[in-house]
Amino acid sequence: MGGLDIAKVRASFPSLRTGYIFGDNAGGSQTAQQVIDNIVDYLSNTNVQLGADYSMASTAAAVLFNAASVDEVGYGPSSTMLFENIARALDQDIQTGDEFIITGEHEANNGPWKRLAERRGAVLKYWLPIAVEEGNPYSLSYKTEDLLSLVSSRTRIVAITGCSNILGTVYPIQDIVAALRQRAKQVGALKVEVSVDCVAYAPHRRIDVQKWDIDYCVFAMYKVYGAHNAAFYIRTTALQSSLKSLSHHFLVLDNHPMKIQVGGPGYELVHGASWSSFAAIAEHEQSLVRTLLSFLTDKQQYDRGVRLFGTSAIDLSRVPTVSFVVVGQRAIKSKDVVAEFDKEGNIGIRYGHFYAYSLISNAKLDPAGWCRTHLSRPL
Repeated sequence: MGGLDIAKVRASFPSLRTGYIFGDNAGGSQTAQQVIDNIVDYLSNTNVQLGADYSMASTAAAVLFNAASVDEVGYGPSSTMLFENIARALDQDIQTGDEFIITGEHEANNGPWKRLAERRGAVLKYWLPIAVEEGNPYSLSYKTEDLLSLVSSRTRIVAITGCSNILGTVYPIQDIVAALRQRAKQVGALKVEVSVDCVAYAPHRRIDVQKWDIDYCVFAMYKVYGAHNAAFYIRTTALQSSLKSLSHHFLVLDNHPMKIQVGGPGYELVHGASWSSFAAIAEHEQSLVRTLLSFLTDKQQYDRGVRLFGTSAIDLSRVPTVSFVVVGQRAIKSKDVVAEFDKEGNIGIRYGHFYAYSLISNAKLDPAGWCRTHLSRPL
């Protein structure tokens, strides 16, 4: 792959003309000019619904998911809402005593399953990360063998993440799911469906739902230089046999994504998704993160009390999402670290739990959470 033309990429984002350094793109990327132009074009010239016979790039999500059919994808206002709709559509297919395995990652792919379990009498199990580096209790990583130990004959739903929005770790979903399905077969689990949160994954790696052998997947367009909406994938077999329709009673939607795409998804925002670039630029991102990780993990910073979340590896197993805390005798609250950046006036990073609240609970951190920066490729 040739080198990335940074000047050309940056020119695609009008917000970068200000010179401000947007240091937490994991919370939402900047919007590309072509997306803005597409939205204006739609509202100006093609303000119709998706079902009308007008030219629209409504197949964009199918390409981005690598779905087998455009009838397996749809849109909605947010990833959280889409996961909630999927979980509610599963109500009639969940039995008392069924087991759900979830993680401590973003609550979007946890909360809906917790509520579904409560409604239907299912059992929750937690796949928890462990510290993998000596001297750093926050060097958390998920081990596949720990997940497999939770699988039983009653396992029904496994909800995991493609990439942690806190740890920055990219997970080998294909390998994890293959091992999961093999284990499920060994213990006699009759129907196991896998839900993958790709909100933090999509900006950095190409999604491949067919290769991964998963049933549900969601990502947010505004994390990948688009507008404020989200896209979902549901495998055809799940649409046919697992989900009830949440839509109008008179619509026959046996195998159509409108089962959970309730009402209009924001047509102009969908049209904006016709422009997206997901080239494999992981190597470029490594150059972005190398300097920052090298600084944060230097012995001087370690002695100062800086502790990184996730592993300190600088390779393709992680993305430029970097979270840290300052602990020890000269501890600094995360909000105070961010305040110092704010004083600079030309750079922004953030602090908090970023909706991965269970990670805070497990790590026994101050509810104010950790500092996070995410270096996006246009920077």
